[in-house]
Amino acid sequence: MTDWIKAARLRTLPLSLSGIIMGAFIAKWRLYREGGIWDWKIFALALLVTLLYQILSNYANDYGDGVKGTDAKRINEAEARAVASGKITAKQMKNAVILFSALSFVATLALLYVAFIPNYMNEFYIFIGLGVACILAAIGYTVGKKPYGYMGLGDVFVFIFFGLVSVCGSYFLFTKTFSWDMLLPGTAIGMMSMAVLNLNNMRDIESDRLSGKNSFALRIGFKNAMIYEMILLQLPLILILIFLGINGFIQAQNYYVFIVMILMFPLAKLRRNIMSVKEPKELDQFLKQVGIMTFVMAILMAVGLNLFN
Repeated sequence: MTDWIKAARLRTLPLSLSGIIMGAFIAKWRLYREGGIWDWKIFALALLVTLLYQILSNYANDYGDGVKGTDAKRINEAEARAVASGKITAKQMKNAVILFSALSFVATLALLYVAFIPNYMNEFYIFIGLGVACILAAIGYTVGKKPYGYMGLGDVFVFIFFGLVSVCGSYFLFTKTFSWDMLLPGTAIGMMSMAVLNLNNMRDIESDRLSGKNSFALRIGFKNAMIYEMILLQLPLILILIFLGINGFIQAQNYYVFIVMILMFPLAKLRRNIMSVKEPKELDQFLKQVGIMTFVMAILMAVGLNLFN
């Protein structure tokens, strides 16, 4: 059981929850203003679904990198994973991927049933398709003949699914509407998620070169990937500030909601620490920090919008 828990890579879970929390509690704030109802059952099921997607993704990545031999070439021994180390066989991991794919789909159906049945049938079917796309994206990063993670497209998929789909999709589950301003927090969470992936790929840049995994970081080189990382960690708070500004908080002099901006200080320190790194393997320590920072960003937005308004 310990090996399965390690393979699930629990340190990645706060990152996956961030988009759901962001979208759900922006929806709660907006519904409160409009006299609508916020359903806690949708929130609980959405959290369950995203956790299953994340564990599925981690198991699929372990399986895909393991059978392709990518993990065997990893320079950073701390990242040696279950299939590559032999602690879990490839067949066992493949079965786990199939199991969590099924669990994810069933949980998705339960979520969509609560959110859309019986009054929103068209939305129900559309979101089923979106759920299937999420499952396929979770698997396709490293699994298959042409995994998109090996073609340098991981950043794009992470931005779409961890950012836009997670935030805007969860918002839609509650409100049954799409609002263009939701692209701002969706992009913010997406960029923070890309920052985690980019750190991971920068850390593994040499071993990925040996295994033929052409991540975006490998394609643009370590120096340019570092510049890219700084941009990814700089823009999210600016996007959040714009979102709060266009929703009238500055004019209303309602400053409690700006509690999220306190993150500018730890993020500035985090950027300095990352830039001071001399060896790629030293980047591993920052993966968890950026993930937690993303989670805290979502929590502070939820608190600022719903406890002080």
